[in-house]
Amino acid sequence: MTEERTFGGIATKLLMENDRVRVWEMRLQPGEESSLHRHDLDYIMIQVSGDKMAARFEPDSGGEWPGIDYIEGEIAPGNVLYAKRGGIETAVNVGSEEFYEIVVELKD
Repeated sequence: MTEERTFGGIATKLLMENDRVRVWEMRLQPGEESSLHRHDLDYIMIQVSGDKMAARFEPDSGGEWPGIDYIEGEIAPGNVLYAKRGGIETAVNVGSEEFYEIVVELKD
């Protein structure tokens, strides 16, 4: 039997959307977690501020990190990352600073 899950948005606030992209803001305070979310589109992450973040992946997660249940990394303001669709995860601010990034989903 599959456990019932509730998914939230892929970030904390939707800033704009058109027929080509969906742009989100992700802000998490130290120790704060995002909603469990699923990436149905390829996306770009633009790191603005923060020091350390982690992601907890669900067992059925795909995308960039299949088969990994936890990953942690340093934040580099100005860093831009691309990720493929398929991830099912919760973002966790494991640092001591507010985390802020812009997430751009690329519509097909």
